[in-house]
Amino acid sequence: MTQPVDITKAVVQPVSDELLYRKNVAIDVLRLDLIHPVISGNKWFKLKYHLQEALQQNKKGILTFGGAWSNHLVATALACAQANLASIGIIRGERPAVLSDTLQEVQDYAMQLRFISRDKYANEAAIIPELQDMFTDYYIVPQGGQSHLGVLGAAEIARLTQIESYSHICCAAGTGTMLAGLVHAALPQQQVIGISSLKIPDDENNSLNSFVRPYASNPKQYAIFYDYHFGGYARKTDELISFMNSTYQQHELPTDFVYTGKLLFGVKHLVQTDYFQPGSRLLLVHSGGLQGNRSLPAGTLTYL
Repeated sequence: MTQPVDITKAVVQPVSDELLYRKNVAIDVLRLDLIHPVISGNKWFKLKYHLQEALQQNKKGILTFGGAWSNHLVATALACAQANLASIGIIRGERPAVLSDTLQEVQDYAMQLRFISRDKYANEAAIIPELQDMFTDYYIVPQGGQSHLGVLGAAEIARLTQIESYSHICCAAGTGTMLAGLVHAALPQQQVIGISSLKIPDDENNSLNSFVRPYASNPKQYAIFYDYHFGGYARKTDELISFMNSTYQQHELPTDFVYTGKLLFGVKHLVQTDYFQPGSRLLLVHSGGLQGNRSLPAGTLTYL
């Protein structure tokens, strides 16, 4: 299987401003968003071993899940097309009269769309066996690649930089697949920080913690923060949009309001409130995937 992304474009971009100077904290951003315009960011890493399995098992294609603006769906659709695999997307919600720009694009890559109710979609564990019976020739990938194979792929992100030079590795967390991968790859002295994009309770048995915990060598190896969701998954406020525009103006760093905007905001607030000791060196993983921004009215973000 050929690799469609260009790993050499995953540059490390230093971020500097008065707050970081005053707190004596260094931040670098690993620009995974630059490795491919569509199979962007962490998506390739979470998909690569699933694609290999589908090919090795001689499956006709891959079936996976996502919403109307899913980065995962569009990346999967194109990756499958390039690997000569068919693809099916199980879409959350009823079919709209007009497809989103993202779903139009996945159709352009020959992904077959099937819409199911939000209630049924929410119970992925129940519908997967049903789908396995219906689509025996397809390899099923959980939403966001959330699986052991997805974690193993995401762990390889740590190889793209001199990971040992950082005290903390920070990322946005949705399904927790990339977070678990970075925890799995982290050195014993490092802490991995997850900024949750989901509005869920800060509980050790919540869905994120339950998925990530088995990959940690000790309980203090990672921490998840739940106060930066701005209303919930794919929710936003004027404050977040303003912060994203300011971040681009200052650092030429494009973010999205679902994941990476919240990551940057959360980490900056943790710096401001002295979570990090002076002398800390932070690596922020830009997980790519700006599909959600396509849902915003024209002019909302200055860099679209």
